[in-house]
Amino acid sequence: MHPGTMQSNFAHFCHLLLERSGLVLDEDKHYLVDTRLSHIAEHHGFASVDALLSKLQTGPVESLVTECVEALATHESSFFRDTLPFTQLANVILPKIIEHKSISKSLRIWSAACSTGQEPYSIAMTLQEHIDKLQGWHIEIIATDMVAKAVEQAQSGFYTDFEIGRGLKPEQLHRWFHKTEGGYLIDPSLRRMMHFHTYNLLAPPTVRGPFDIIFCRNVLIYFNRDKKIEILKRLGSLLGREGLLILGSAETVIGLCDTFEPLDGHHGLFRLKA
Repeated sequence: MHPGTMQSNFAHFCHLLLERSGLVLDEDKHYLVDTRLSHIAEHHGFASVDALLSKLQTGPVESLVTECVEALATHESSFFRDTLPFTQLANVILPKIIEHKSISKSLRIWSAACSTGQEPYSIAMTLQEHIDKLQGWHIEIIATDMVAKAVEQAQSGFYTDFEIGRGLKPEQLHRWFHKTEGGYLIDPSLRRMMHFHTYNLLAPPTVRGPFDIIFCRNVLIYFNRDKKIEILKRLGSLLGREGLLILGSAETVIGLCDTFEPLDGHHGLFRLKA
């Protein structure tokens, strides 16, 4: 295939990805596209990834477009990723919520880019470790992701040996997972705390606020400035007055919008501006 044609196909796919998912793909990310789409090209009988991209430009099939966009939008996940947010949940956020909502005894949490479910289940495990302080509370964890296959796996609660080996302590594995053929199943008590939905953060909300806590971690880094601002404003509209937003270690609201401000002394935690 002519280099100019290959570049045109790649540029078209980058535009398609931005349009469908808001994700920005730099020109130097050919290798990422090759890696993520090679199995799709092979499965559908294309001679190469470039041939697949050519098809997407000259005669796209909607199901194929969706499959390719979702392959690029799927990000790696692990249980208790980065550790700090879950420590903050237990030691900083929960005490504040228990004090603030002692009358209503209601706790609503949104994992806004849940991938294959490791984050929301890590949240649930953290809450269960402090369940004695939450007796009589109504706890609801909403978990969403734009990739339907990722949400389906999260709903199933099934994880391979490799996935289980990332982030879990032995005692957590023993308490919350049950060995089955090919991997492990999450304990039903955690699964009952969850409500999973497919949702694109760039679309009008299909989830109902307000939330006490919103996890939106390691997601904004993939969007351009305008999309980041759009998403942050949407998150702000769904966060309760005393609620907290939790971003990834490399993400911030500073310089993007005036909806949030940092929570003093706590990296990655943000509250609504007064």
